[in-house]
Amino acid sequence: MSTLTPREIVSELDRYIIGQKAAKRMVAVAMRNRWRRQQLDPDLRDEIAPKNIILMGPTGVGKTEIARRLARLTGCPFHKVEATKFTEVGYVGRDVESMIRDLMEIGINLVHKEETEKVHIRAERNAEERVLDLLLPPSGSRSNGAGFVMSSPGDDDPKRSKDDSTREKFRQMFRSGQLDEREVEVEVSMQGGPQMEIMAMPGMEDMGMQMQDVLGRMFPKKKTSKKMKIRDAYQVLIDEEAEKLIDMDKVTEMARERVEQTGIIFIDEMDKIAARQEQGGGTDVSREGVQRDLLPIVEGSVVNTKYGMIKTDHILFIAAGAFHFAKPSDLIPELQGRFPLREELQALGKEEFYRILTEPKNALTVQYKALLETEGISLDFSREALEEVAGFAQTVNEETENIGARRLYTIMEKILADLSFEAPDKGGQSITVDREYVQSALADVTEDRDLSRYIL
Repeated sequence: MSTLTPREIVSELDRYIIGQKAAKRMVAVAMRNRWRRQQLDPDLRDEIAPKNIILMGPTGVGKTEIARRLARLTGCPFHKVEATKFTEVGYVGRDVESMIRDLMEIGINLVHKEETEKVHIRAERNAEERVLDLLLPPSGSRSNGAGFVMSSPGDDDPKRSKDDSTREKFRQMFRSGQLDEREVEVEVSMQGGPQMEIMAMPGMEDMGMQMQDVLGRMFPKKKTSKKMKIRDAYQVLIDEEAEKLIDMDKVTEMARERVEQTGIIFIDEMDKIAARQEQGGGTDVSREGVQRDLLPIVEGSVVNTKYGMIKTDHILFIAAGAFHFAKPSDLIPELQGRFPLREELQALGKEEFYRILTEPKNALTVQYKALLETEGISLDFSREALEEVAGFAQTVNEETENIGARRLYTIMEKILADLSFEAPDKGGQSITVDREYVQSALADVTEDRDLSRYIL
């Protein structure tokens, strides 16, 4: 559980997302409330439900990025889904409960990765012993797989001392990398039993995957010998040893606790399943049906997964959508009540675009500089060039569809297309992108507005 204060959370989000101060503050408070809830008496803790959020605003203003960065910052299991992927029970489409099963899988992977890091040193030590066994099988003794040699009668034998001395020489050679290219034969695990494909009915793909998992566990794993270089074999053996050291029952229990108490589900395109009143109810039965299927998940229910039953009472749901035509009030009243917090994100203009190009840690300019640096090119952008790009992005957004900051990707790629293509032939050069460079690259689409609609 993250102990970051709301101010610290907003400060971290500012490193990647420009503007949208109100939305950042809202999600920061929501995360802090989770920490506060954990400090309460268990009886009261269970009574406090998360305050789910609806983020409204045009595409490309940071709705998804706020939720994704928030989850990464706090170490919470996070899953993004599109509401339009689900359909009402009885229609072809995904079951809404699949989002919880997917979130649990993410939680398992998250905890498994953390546990793997904890046992990594022991796994490396064990793997090193197994590599040495492959290079120099111990005579008169046997390794117990944990880096210790089990003694047998006759340990004072000079031959045994010689074997130990040779083993230590090989250990030093291995650690110095002198044996990396040598090939050894390694036994690796492979899934045994017949490899069968489960054909699931439309809308029941999750059940098909669970059946495959059950069948996979029924058949024991087989071993097969494979020749590989020592450096590759070492990594394979580290993974095998780490798996032996990890208690999967503990991983499952920790993941379940984390998913139930700190999980975040981001439901995008929420406005697309809002039934608009003027259309009548006849053609939108599936939209309203999806809302009614979502309702028990958001309200709090129990979902069956292959890892056990998962309670959704305290999972935080963040919904998002443009809501240009439909409004949150077009959702069914019960679902509206489960999303009490709402915030409208502002459209981005020239000033915000310029800041997006220069301020974030992962700014587009930083990315392109790093990419071309791999070809030996030193790339630089003048302030005037970036202002020109920002102004052009605002203009195109106003004249065509407003896709927010995503317009910058299209424009930057157009500007640097020729340079990216010719980069291998220009190694060692220093190139500065100035205002004239930008204007020249965009000259054709600037003059032809119809062309700009297609290209940008």
